[in-house]
Formats: sequence, structure tokens, C-alpha cells
Amino acid sequence: MARIRKQLPAYPGTGELRCRGFRGPVDYEIIGEPASLRPGPARLRGSFSSTPEVAAQIFRDVDGELTLESGATYRVTMLGHSAGSGVAYFEMRV
Repeated sequence: MARIRKQLPAYPGTGELRCRGFRGPVDYEIIGEPASLRPGPARLRGSFSSTPEVAAQIFRDVDGELTLESGATYRVTMLGHSAGSGVAYFEMRV
């Protein structure tokens, strides 16, 4: 019998991203509840939306900090980006 996995809710918003080559506002969408993260190995995934140039720069910087609309700050590690796309994918943790 197949196990059905619960769909995690998406949390979109606008926040501030700080990384080596970029500091500024980005639109984000996080899959899962950010407030549920605790220190340790647990992570949530999400994506940033911006211009293709900014998305490429964010991806090249690899690590950064994202401050959400709520004021909470999380460490982010970039996972993927397609050339010419305005979307970069990340993992976030406390």
C-alpha cells in the first residue's frame, strides 16, 4: 500500500537577502513553515525570484542570509539556477 505524504504549505513573501555580491530585496517562496525550524540539521527548501542577473549573482555567491517579512533571519545555501532564469533555489536553516 502506498503511503501518502503530507503536502507542505508554501509561504511566499518579500525579504532582504545578504550575500557576498548582493544585498537587497527579493521575492521568496518557502515550502514548509519557517517558524518550525530549530537549530540542527533540519532544513526547508524554497526559491528566490528576481532579475536573471541578480539570480545568477545569488547562485554564484553560494551562501547568504535571508531576513523574512517577520524579521526572522535564516542562513541559506543555494542549490540551483538555470542560466537566463530569474529564479534561484535554496535550502534554509537556523
